[in-house]
Amino acid sequence: MSALGNSTNIFWHECPVGQVERQKLINQKGCVVWITGLSGSGKSTLACTLGRELHYRGKLSYILDGDNLRHGLNKNLGFSAEDRTENIRRVGEVAKLFADAGLICIASLISPYRKDRDACRALLPDANFIEVFMNMPLELCEGRDPKGLYKLARSGMIKGFTGIDDPYEAPLNCEIEIQQKNGVCPPPNEMAGEIASFLEKRGFLQA
Repeated sequence: MSALGNSTNIFWHECPVGQVERQKLINQKGCVVWITGLSGSGKSTLACTLGRELHYRGKLSYILDGDNLRHGLNKNLGFSAEDRTENIRRVGEVAKLFADAGLICIASLISPYRKDRDACRALLPDANFIEVFMNMPLELCEGRDPKGLYKLARSGMIKGFTGIDDPYEAPLNCEIEIQQKNGVCPPPNEMAGEIASFLEKRGFLQA
């Protein structure tokens, strides 16, 4: 028998009720909306606003918020490069399950490394992974500093903070990029509406 590590002697068990049946039941198609960007860029606000917009439209969604997940599923992980990768890997696998269940899974995480986000994309058909880049300048995010983390990072009390002394790798080919307009960040309802319209046009809001 094998020791702890990669699983062996395991088999995938198919069930008679599959993704197609689940999607028909709730009249929508499962997918993952992956919101990435710097701390303070507005990811969580957008995720919650999008979840509310989809709820108003009668569609089931679920938000996987990076901070929330570190209270449970990922509470044993730190912020080293290795732990960040494992953090994203776990979230990607959970998001895949939600999408398979027929839900619109909204993942809201800094997810700073491109290879980790691409690995999550590879878990699903490419069209079912919608990467949303909150492309807000560092100055704006640091000016907001809703959790006081930038201040701690600048003072040296936090090491390896994304955007300060750890890199953020911007997406190269994201589906949706949200930027300031005339120096002003779009209101959350407008951003959520843009994503909801994208989902509708791509056929995710009906089975």
